Amino acid sequence: EIGWCDWSSDVCSSDLEPPTEDPDVPALVPEMSVSDLDASLDFWCRLIGFEIRYTRREEGFAYLALGRAHVMLDRLDVGRTWLTGSPEPPLGRGINLEIEVPDLEAVHGRLTEAGWPLFLEPEEAWYRADDVLIGVRQLLVQDPDGYLLRLQTELGRRPA
Repeated sequence: EIGWCDWSSDVCSSDLEPPTEDPDVPALVPEMSVSDLDASLDFWCRLIGFEIRYTRREEGFAYLALGRAHVMLDRLDVGRTWLTGSPEPPLGRGINLEIEVPDLEAVHGRLTEAGWPLFLEPEEAWYRADDVLIGVRQLLVQDPDGYLLRLQTELGRRPA
C-alpha cells in the first residue's frame, strides 16, 4: 500500500487512525450557506431544538444535530464558500428538508411565541409508501435565509 506524507506538517498517512463508522453520524449531511450565523443558530437551536455539535467560528461554521438529523451551517462571506450561483434570497429554492422532531407541538409553540411565520400550519398527513401509509403530524417553516423545513413527528403506519 502506498501512503502519503505532508512534509509541511510532518504528517504521514501511516500516522493516521483508519476511519471508523459512527452510527450517530448520517451518511448525508447538508451544508447550507447562511447570511448571519448567529441568527441561524438562534433559529435552529432555540426555536427548532437542534444542538451545536461543534463550531469553527473563525470560518463562520457550525455543525448541528437533533437526533439523527444533522445539518451544517456556513456563513456566506467567511472562509471557503462553495457557491454554484448567485446567493439570492430565499436560499435553498426547490428543496425542503424533512426533519423528524421529538415534539412537534413544542416546536410549534416556540415558533408561535417568537412570532415566526409558518409556511404551512400544523397538519396531519398520510403518505403512501408502496402498500403502507405513513402518518405524520407536520408543519413547514422557513429559516432566516429562506430554507424550507418540513418538521414532522411520525404518527404510525397502516395498510394502504
